[in-house]
Amino acid sequence: MKTLISRVIWQWAGVCMLLSLAGCSPGTPKFLAGDLNGVNHTSAAINHFSVNGYGGANISPYGYGGGVCCVMLPSQWSPGLKFKVEWETDPNSTARLPRLGTDEYRAGYAKHKAKYQQHSAIVDIPSYEIGTLCSLKIHFLPCNQVKATTACMAYGQPGYPIKDPIEMKEPAVCPK
Repeated sequence: MKTLISRVIWQWAGVCMLLSLAGCSPGTPKFLAGDLNGVNHTSAAINHFSVNGYGGANISPYGYGGGVCCVMLPSQWSPGLKFKVEWETDPNSTARLPRLGTDEYRAGYAKHKAKYQQHSAIVDIPSYEIGTLCSLKIHFLPCNQVKATTACMAYGQPGYPIKDPIEMKEPAVCPK
């Protein structure tokens, strides 16, 4: 047991040394890391979402989720850069299920989960200054539309670029 603990400590120390040396390497890094946040403007819960495979938190209907570290974006922004957003929605997040652990619960949950919906969108990476990235905020809008910003402020603050209200209704017909 003592040997295992000693080996883990030395491995941890080695990783720390490598990471500290990596931070000292000359040149501009190819990628920047920032928090990944989401804003849900819809009545469906977002069970989970990801940006280029980097996972985000779940988000309640008309709510916020995030502070998940980290999403990686190119260190230098240029026009035409895009990323892929994938998310899963629960259109009835307030469904009542039978008591947990029972056969009725398992059957009810399977029926409920069958209604989850998978979505994806290709989104332009919003501009940001060279070498700086506070966070990437993904806004989920009705009709499976997505907007994104790299603003270094929170949704609703003066100067925040996305002005859509938090509670948006799904139109009868979504635009193509």
